[in-house]
Amino acid sequence: MLATNPAFDRIGEENAFAVLARATALAAQGRDILNLGIGQPDFRTPDHIVAAAVKALQDGQHGYTPSVGILPLREAVSRDLYKRYGVEVSPDLVMIVPGGKVTMYAAIRLFGEPGAEILYPDPGFPIYRSMIEHMGATPIPVPIREENGFAFSAEETLALITPATRLLILNSPANPTGGVTPKAEIDKLVAGLAAHPHVAVMSDEIYDQFLFDGEQHQTLLAYPEIRDRLILLNGWSKTYAMTGWRLGYSVWPKDLYDKVRKLAVNAWSCVNAATQYAGIAALEGPQDAVANMLAEFDARRRIVVDGLNDLPGVSCATPKGAFYAFPNVSRTGWGSAKQLASALLEDAGVAVIGGPDFGVHGEGYLRLSYATSRENIVAAIGRMGEFLARRKVA
Repeated sequence: MLATNPAFDRIGEENAFAVLARATALAAQGRDILNLGIGQPDFRTPDHIVAAAVKALQDGQHGYTPSVGILPLREAVSRDLYKRYGVEVSPDLVMIVPGGKVTMYAAIRLFGEPGAEILYPDPGFPIYRSMIEHMGATPIPVPIREENGFAFSAEETLALITPATRLLILNSPANPTGGVTPKAEIDKLVAGLAAHPHVAVMSDEIYDQFLFDGEQHQTLLAYPEIRDRLILLNGWSKTYAMTGWRLGYSVWPKDLYDKVRKLAVNAWSCVNAATQYAGIAALEGPQDAVANMLAEFDARRRIVVDGLNDLPGVSCATPKGAFYAFPNVSRTGWGSAKQLASALLEDAGVAVIGGPDFGVHGEGYLRLSYATSRENIVAAIGRMGEFLARRKVA
């Protein structure tokens, strides 16, 4: 047997893709599967964005680009951040990357090593913990509680910081809960971080435009006191229905930027050229498609929350952001949320994700993505109701 680096035995995975694979396999067998598992908008990329990529290819944009991204796209990101949030960001601190996970990897690679502690939201995006463990650092979960509106608690977060803490990962609007942390709580956190200047912050703001009920996004870029240790993660995948284009961006402190540039040179060289021109068109072109998509997600959100709250033993807090619902299923009689999720797929043909796939604090919950049609949502919840009525215990 070949001897490999033991760090690779510590890599986890994103179980949404495993559920997708199983759902696809069942569908191939002729089963009628309703997939509420994958976090991917069911909308087409807007036509003007596709046209920009086609034009770039026709114009001969076929070669390597700078590892940090083409300057016109980095300038477009800077203008967009100023337009939406009034924050000034130099294009020289913006890095274009092939998807949001690359920023996670780079940030955790920078600060993760044996003896280091990294704080991350739990329940939260599973790649956070996976990469922390891969790097040999100690993952420290920050509980994300339903009773707190699925927002993080500044007090609870700050209490977990030790001299060994190197990085704090934040996510709002949040996957998998749909929680949005209020500005007042972020203010408290930033004030408290003044006592911990050794801690870097990575703010995952990929869902920053997916907000409902009048909620406003509070970007961490708006706090100059932490800009010298803040890493921002964002991109095009969700907002512009561009998941398969693999296009993201990050904003780095000046002292870290060149380190990550060298990582890019070694690891992914650059993002493909045509996609970057599509990114410019997305930011600077019409935003009607984004507004229409958000309006539709809002309608679906109301359907999914009302439907889930009508199910026996299920309660669902109303998500304020992203496109996920995180219903509490602890009173259904099923002792394991993962077992319930598996049974729903195999028996009822409904693909959802068990809460424990997002962390230890996810037990007792399921994650449903409402990035699918209203008809599919209604049908899926109907099947879930029939299943729960028929099989009351695991």
